[in-house]
Order: sequence, then C-alpha cells, then structure tokens
Amino acid sequence: MPSSVIARRALLGSGLVLALGAFRSGEGLFAPSAEPWDRWATHNPDSTATVDHGPWDAFLDANLIVGADGINRIAYGRVVDRATLDRYLDALADTAIDTLARSEQLVFWINLYNALTVRVVLDHYPVASIRDIDIATGLFGDGPWDARLIAVAGQDLTLNDIEHRILRPLWRDARVHYAVNCAALGCPNLAATAYRGATAEAMLKDGARTYINHPRGVAVNGEAVTVSRIYDWYIEDFGGDEAGVIAHLTRYAAPDMAGRLEAIGRLAGTAYDWALSDAAA
Repeated sequence: MPSSVIARRALLGSGLVLALGAFRSGEGLFAPSAEPWDRWATHNPDSTATVDHGPWDAFLDANLIVGADGINRIAYGRVVDRATLDRYLDALADTAIDTLARSEQLVFWINLYNALTVRVVLDHYPVASIRDIDIATGLFGDGPWDARLIAVAGQDLTLNDIEHRILRPLWRDARVHYAVNCAALGCPNLAATAYRGATAEAMLKDGARTYINHPRGVAVNGEAVTVSRIYDWYIEDFGGDEAGVIAHLTRYAAPDMAGRLEAIGRLAGTAYDWALSDAAA
C-alpha cells in the first residue's frame, strides 16, 4: 500500500485529529481541490424566483439543539417528522436550478448539502462518527462524501460534488466552509435556520465569527495557537499560506483574539474532532 494511503488511514483512525509542529504551507493534505463543474454554472441574473426552504426551517426547529458549549447538534435519536426532511429533499431535487439567480443558487446548494448530510446520518444511525458511514466506493471510500445521494435536475450528485465542484469553485468564498456542515463536533455549526438569499451574507459572516471565536476554531494557549484543521485542508481558500490563514482569522476574530493572533504571528498546529454532533448522545 502506498505510504500516502497508510498516512491517510492513520490520520482518519482517531476521533480527534491533532497535528503539532510547524503549520504546513501549501494545499491542504488530502483535501479535494476546487474543480468547477460547468454543468452548474448557468444562472439567470434577472430571476426573482425563490426556493421554499420552510420545511428545512421546520425540521431544524424541531430537532436542532443549541448547546451551552456553543455547538449546535441534531438529536438524531429523537428526530421527529422524518418525512418533512424527505419531502424537502425531493422538492430540491426537482428544482430548475439553472433558472435561478446566483444568490438563490448559493443558498440552494448550502441547504441541500446540510439536509443531505443530516439524512445520510439518519439513514445509518446510530454511528459514533460520520466517517463510519462507509458507503462510498474506491480507495478513499471512508465516509459518505463520494456516494451518490441525490439526483438534482436528473444529475446524480455526491456531497463532494456539491462542496468541491460547485460551491467552492463557483463562488470562491472561503466562508462557504462555515456554512456546510459535516455532522462532526469539530465542524462549524449547522445553522439553526435555513440559508436564504436575503440573509446569506449576514449568515456567512456570523458563521465565520462564531467558529473562529470558539475553541474548536482557534485556541490560544500562551504563545501557541492551535486552529481547526480545515485551515490546513483548505489552505488554498484561506490565503494559500500561514500568513493568509492568520489574516483571515484576524478579520473575523473578536478584538482580543485578533490582537493575540497578530502579536504571536504563527500557528503551532491543528486539531479536529470527528465525533458525531449528536444531541441525543
């Protein structure tokens, strides 16, 4: 087995990933690159049509728990009205996405990604981590991200398609990483309400601020700064190097945190907790 594969499987073997030492520059290890899928580039700038995300709001209102620790969790073991989620995803699958304006497409893809992630966990619950849902095929089949989970406008899609072939390359906005949720404790919060075109900008900013000012995003211990591993995996989206990551973090950090980041000026390592963000646990 190639050494890179062995290293990857060792990396994914524990619930909490912690990498100490110098912060690595260059593209995030094992992270999919942002390759645009031209099929989804078409949009209608004159469209005023919107998609009904009310069912997603209803599902979140019934099943999402805002923890005292600042982490949002789904009560997977106590989910009520699963049919609401299924009907919502069926409606998204039938949406004529090409006819929508860019702002409406953005929230469509974000909400679709998050709703699909919740459904795939529910389909295989109970699990300790989403990485235990080994339904994708191929060498790097850990987790559900490369499994075809839905057909939108007749096109089969995976979670990786939505994130890395649509959202990241078409919008080129690093804050997308705070909007899509992977059902892990280390991940940015699953928003308690659906994204909508009119609220997306404010929600993206809030998502960045909430995560960066929470210990799972940035933790400062003396002169050592440990950050979420998403800043290593997707370093190309956060300025391309350590300085770019620090600049991004400083932009959304609270004043005290921003001052400490600027004063220290370096990152000591990364951490990520893959345990399921489950309120029923």
